[in-house]
Amino acid sequence: MRRRAFIGLVSGAVMWPLTARGQQSTIPVVGFLGGTSPSLYTTRLQAFRAGLKEAGYVENENVRIEYRWAEGQNNRLPVLAAELVRRPVAVLVAAGGTPSAIAAKAATATIPIVFAVATNPIELGLVTNLNRPGGNVTGVANLNAEMDPKRLQLLRELLPGVAVIAVLVNPSSGTGEPFTQVLRPAAQALGVQLRFLDASTDGDLDKAFAGPDSRSRTRD
Repeated sequence: MRRRAFIGLVSGAVMWPLTARGQQSTIPVVGFLGGTSPSLYTTRLQAFRAGLKEAGYVENENVRIEYRWAEGQNNRLPVLAAELVRRPVAVLVAAGGTPSAIAAKAATATIPIVFAVATNPIELGLVTNLNRPGGNVTGVANLNAEMDPKRLQLLRELLPGVAVIAVLVNPSSGTGEPFTQVLRPAAQALGVQLRFLDASTDGDLDKAFAGPDSRSRTRD
């Protein structure tokens, strides 16, 4: 994701509602919807504020930022997004990946939303077109799912004798199914078997790495 492009989207979205309502003297409020906790976003927040400053916005001087943190609990995101919409904010930054973007879109059809996701936003229902998103939602997509077959191929080349490859999937992220859909045919073509392990918490990760007898959920 290019920081300048992302910040440009945010700053443009901030100015649009103010210009439309003729409220140039009002300090805009940016809603920031994070999926984890502030301590895990320290570097990103520094970059975010630096990018806003490059665009002419300084926090608590000519722009305010309302933060909401889900603390790793994606089920809290819809409630937090609704809080920001009631605030109201001039623009909503969905900074928690796919779950945050989906929650933001469900919360408002009028406030501009800027997202950053790692899968196809059209398949997620966020936009209808990559070139012309339409509606009130726009953002940046890494399209990681499309790269996964190539990653699997490289892993197979590095470990030519491997027969089974484990894949960690977060079932609450909203991106797990697209990943599995593109990986299955790629694995079949390479002659390897995939073992998908669901892990959405630190405890699930510990169990996944502990061994097959400790895994709470696995699926082929």
